[in-house]
Amino acid sequence: MNNVPHTSGQSPAERAANAFDALQLPTHLNLERLVAIVEGVRHRPIQIEAAGALNGGSVCGLWLSTDAVEIILHAISPSGLHRQQFVLHELGHMVLRHDELAVPADYIEVLFPNLPAGLVSRVLARSSFSDDLEAAAESLADLFAAAIRNSAKEPRSFEWVFE
Repeated sequence: MNNVPHTSGQSPAERAANAFDALQLPTHLNLERLVAIVEGVRHRPIQIEAAGALNGGSVCGLWLSTDAVEIILHAISPSGLHRQQFVLHELGHMVLRHDELAVPADYIEVLFPNLPAGLVSRVLARSSFSDDLEAAAESLADLFAAAIRNSAKEPRSFEWVFE
């Protein structure tokens, strides 16, 4: 995969398409298999859980990255397709490595003097360029959804994650 998480000069859709192509996803894809692939890319397990605190309006999903595990929290929704899209969007952030974008150290030290700089940097990296990053993650989520939908085997097999 490309080693540059945010390539200037490319549109969010171009970054998403390049990341999607670099994954070389199998023909038969479902959410479970995609999660396993992203676990390999991230080198740690991914936990997916519903979170009642997420309102499903402006905040539908949240990704928390630690050294040991990736955690995706998603809003509760009666629609399985909505839940899947929430998860795919957060997987998009992971694949695009939005947690690796640099945040200036002096910014972190002034605003969050009592918190570990690494933790703050991971969280702020995603909000510093929010519109562009969100567009890229959503574009990649749409590509993932299309790949799952077009899969010849279990085209809509994603319910396991919501059990």
